[in-house]
Amino acid sequence: MNYREAYEGWYKQLADDPATIAELTAIAADEKEMEDRFYQNLSFGTAGMRGVLGAGTNRMNVYTVRRATQGLADYLNTHTKSPSVVIAYDSRRLSDLFAMETARVLAANGIVAKVFDALRPVALLSFGVRYLQADAGVVITASHNPPQYNGYKVYGPDGAQIGPETADEVTVAIDRLSITDAKTMPAGEAMARGLIAIIGDADVDDEYMRRVKTLSINPDVVRREGQTLNIVYTPLHGSGNIPVRRILREIGITNVSVVKQQELPDPNFSTIKVPNPEDPGAFTLAIQRANEVGAEVCFATDPDCDRLGVAVRDAGGSFRLLTGNQIGCLMLYYILSSKKANGTLPANGAVVKSIVSTQLAQPICDAHGVELFDTLTGFKFIGEKIQQFEDTGSHTFLFGFEESYGYLSSTFVRDKDGVNASLLIAEAAAFYKAQGKTLADVMNEIFETYGYYLENVISTTMPGVDGLKLMADAMARIRLNPPRTIGGVAVAQVLDIQAGTKTTLATGETEALPYPPSDVLYFAMEGGHFVCVRPSGTEPKIKLYVNVNHPVLAEADTLLAAMTADAEQLLKA
Repeated sequence: MNYREAYEGWYKQLADDPATIAELTAIAADEKEMEDRFYQNLSFGTAGMRGVLGAGTNRMNVYTVRRATQGLADYLNTHTKSPSVVIAYDSRRLSDLFAMETARVLAANGIVAKVFDALRPVALLSFGVRYLQADAGVVITASHNPPQYNGYKVYGPDGAQIGPETADEVTVAIDRLSITDAKTMPAGEAMARGLIAIIGDADVDDEYMRRVKTLSINPDVVRREGQTLNIVYTPLHGSGNIPVRRILREIGITNVSVVKQQELPDPNFSTIKVPNPEDPGAFTLAIQRANEVGAEVCFATDPDCDRLGVAVRDAGGSFRLLTGNQIGCLMLYYILSSKKANGTLPANGAVVKSIVSTQLAQPICDAHGVELFDTLTGFKFIGEKIQQFEDTGSHTFLFGFEESYGYLSSTFVRDKDGVNASLLIAEAAAFYKAQGKTLADVMNEIFETYGYYLENVISTTMPGVDGLKLMADAMARIRLNPPRTIGGVAVAQVLDIQAGTKTTLATGETEALPYPPSDVLYFAMEGGHFVCVRPSGTEPKIKLYVNVNHPVLAEADTLLAAMTADAEQLLKA
C-alpha cells in the first residue's frame, strides 16, 4: 500500500473521529507532509517506537499506541498465562493519555495493567516490573527528544528493554493488525473488574528508594559533608524532580538548589531548545543559579530521568560540562577505588559498557583488577549481561554505562537510572570535597594517570523516506570500501556487526563476533583509537563516534581533530 492509499484508509476508518479527520483534511493538499505521515508504519523494535505526535501511520497517536499494545497483548497471551503489565509515563504531551489507552487495551485482552498514579522515571518502571513480578512493562516517553515527540518502550519480565527476538515477535503480531483492530475497555469498567490498578508511592517508590540508598559506598562521609556540599539540580521539566531530590535528602545531602524555572512538568519544555542533558543549552539556567549560590557542581536529568548530565566548577571558577564518557569514568573510578579502599571490591567484579563508549574504562578496570565487557549500543544489552552474570555466577556486576549519559550501579534496575546516577555523582563530589578536591580535579587526575581519552560524536539528521535511503546508502558504501587509514592512523581491524565479522586488515583473517546483528561499523585503530558509524535506533540520524587517546593533552587534541575531519568524509558520497 502506498502512502496515499494509507491516508485514504485512515480517512475512511476513522470517520467518527472529527479531530483526526480535521487534521487529515488540513494536510490533503500537502503531498510531502502526507508522504511523511503515511509512507510507513511507525517502526517497532528493541527500543519500542518513537515519533512525532500527530495523525498518521508514521506518527505517535492514540491509534498507533493502541495497535502496538494489541500486538503486545497478543504476544503476551500466547506466551504467558494470566499476564500483568506495569505502565509508567513522563511529562510529555499526551503521555498520561497514552498510558491509560495502553491500560485499556491490555484490560480488554484480559491482561492486568498496573499504572503509576503520576509521572515516574524509567528506573521505577524497570524496578516495578521486577518488584511486582509482572510479565512486561511499558513506559510512555521520548526520552530526550524535542517536545513534538513521544514514544512507547517495552520491557520484559527482567526489567530490561525487550531484546531483538522478542521485539521481532511483537512486531509480527502488530503487523497483522489494522489501525482499528485493537480491543479497548472503558477504564471505569476495567478498574471495577480489577484489570486496571493504580500504583501509588507506598506500592513501589518506597522500596525502590530504600534499595537505591544501599548503593551508597561511603555513607558516613556523605553525612558529614552533605550539609556543606553545594549542588544545583534541574529536572528539565521532567520526572526526576521528586525522586532525585528525595534520594539526595535521604542520604544526607541537603544543600540542593533546584532550578525553579525547570522544576515543574512542562510538555513544551519552554525554557530549553531540547530537554537533553547532552546539550550545553540545557545547563544555562542551572549554571546561572550555581553562580548565584556558589555551587560546586550542577546536574540535570532528562524528562524520563534515565540520563544524567554534569557540570563542574574548574580551578578558574568557571563551569565545565563533562561528557557522558567522563561522567561514567568518574563514577567508575569512584566506585572501584572506594570499594578497593574499603575492602569490598569482589574478586570477580565486572563492568559493562557499550562499544562506542570510551576505552578509558579499560585501564581504570585493569588497575583495580576488574573485568570489562563491551556490548552493543542500547542499555538492554547491559541488562542482559547482568542477568548472565546472575544466572552463571561468573561475575559480580559493579557498574554499567553508555557514552550517551546513561549509568547504573544496581542490579534491581535493568535500565539506565538517573536517580542512581544522581546519588553516585553527589556522593563522589562529597567524598572528594572531604579530601579538598573538586570533581574537576579528580577528572584531571584520571587523565594524568591513565592518559587523555578524548572523543567527538557527530550526529547527522536525515529525516523522512529520503533520509532512510541516504543512511542505508552511506552504510553500504562504507562497507564496500572500508578505510585503511583515518587521520593518518592505520585501521587495524574492521568490525562489521551486521555481518558478524571482525577482519584484521594486515592478515585478512576473519573471526566471528559475539554480538547479535546490528547495522554498525567499528574501526579499531592502531594505538587503541576507534571510529564507529551507525544509524540511530530511535532518531532519524546517523552517528559517527571518534575516540582517541594520548599521554599528552595537546597531542590528543591534534589527533582528534585530524581523525574527526577524515572520518566525516566517510559519510559523504
